[in-house]
Parts: sequence; structure tokens; C-alpha cells
Amino acid sequence: MGPPKLEVLERPKPLADRVYATLREHLRAGRVPTGQPLQEAALATQLGVSRTPVREALARLASEGLVVPEGRSFTVPALTDQDIEDIYALRHLLEPEALRLVAGRVRGDRKALAPLGAALEDMARAHAADDGAAFMDANYRYRDAWTALVPNRRLVRAIELYADHVRYLRAFTLDDAAVRKVVLDGLERLTAALARGDGEQAAKAMLAHLERAKRILLEMTKQMGAAASAAAG
Repeated sequence: MGPPKLEVLERPKPLADRVYATLREHLRAGRVPTGQPLQEAALATQLGVSRTPVREALARLASEGLVVPEGRSFTVPALTDQDIEDIYALRHLLEPEALRLVAGRVRGDRKALAPLGAALEDMARAHAADDGAAFMDANYRYRDAWTALVPNRRLVRAIELYADHVRYLRAFTLDDAAVRKVVLDGLERLTAALARGDGEQAAKAMLAHLERAKRILLEMTKQMGAAASAAAG
């Protein structure tokens, strides 16, 4: 009998990847206001790392369009109405098709659908309690649950990227009870279609959900623009 075999050690995630994930989550959660400078040295100090992994993370975020260079720093871009239209045009192409694929895999699979149902129940409770933050958290868990069921992981990465472009704006809309009700109703229809394995209806439900979300964001940016103009005047 030979010596026992050693298991391959799991390598820790590269530091630049961890910095990237941390900064991306802050951007997604709306913790970095539009226009606020993201400076390499300051971020390195806050995170307790050298400037190199921060530089690499910022370059990666910039390549994805989540931040833009401005002088010697980076900022979160202010999205125009055309930006929102363009982003949602891409989401309209990607997400309904992804859910069409999912529906064919999960019909009657209670275990696969359980995380969606749990997140939906949490959203309903948060809505009843008028807790926008808890609703948003459950809403993102619902998204994570269905994207985990998509067999094409490259498609998932594209979906996540374009959803992240507007995620920080969505954080400002879910404190509104009327908006939460629209979101909840749309996702209930989507969940029902997935449970039936009806890919066509799941795709239609997501398309309608995205269209309503786009209209809400466009109205919000219009109101924010009017408020900024009034303050300046």
C-alpha cells in the first residue's frame, strides 16, 4: 500500500478579484452616488490593500461600463434616458430567452423552484411591512435563484452585467409601495409560468416585467432631473 494521497489545496481567490467583487457589490447596492470620485489610493487605504489590485479592479469595472474614468479617478456614470433604453433593449433580448430555457428544465420540479417561491414569499412579507430594503434583498435573491437555473453560464454573465448597470437606480424605486406591488405581481406571474413549464408564457411575463421596470426608471430619472433643475434655478 502506497502513502495516502494528498488532496489538491483550494487556492484562495486572487486579491484583485476580491477587490473587484467588493466594489461591484457596493455599486450594485447604490452605495456609491453618481459623480462621487472613486480614487485608487483612497480605496486601497479603506480596503487595506495595495493600489495594484484596486487599479486592476477599477479597470475591469470600467471595461464593463459600471464606472467611467474622470481625471485621475473614476465615477459612477449618470445614465441618460437613451442609456436606459439601450440597456433594456439588450435585457429584452436576453432574459426572456433565458427563462424560456429554464421553464423547459424545471416543470414540476418543486426542489428547483423552491428558492424562487421562498424569495417571493419574503418579498410579499417585506411589501406588507413596507420594508423597501428587505424587499430589494428578496428581489435580488429571486433573480439569483432563477439565473442559477440557466444552463448557459455565458448568457447568465451577460444578463448580470446589464442588470447591474441599472441596479443602483432600482434601489431608489423599491421604497415606493406602488412599484413594489407591480414587481410582485409580475414575478408571481413569472413563477406560475415556470411551475407549469410554459416557456412561452415565462418569456412573455419577463418581457412585460422588464418593460414596466424600464418605464418606472425613466419616470424616476425624469423626476430627478426636474428636481435638480429646480434646485439649480
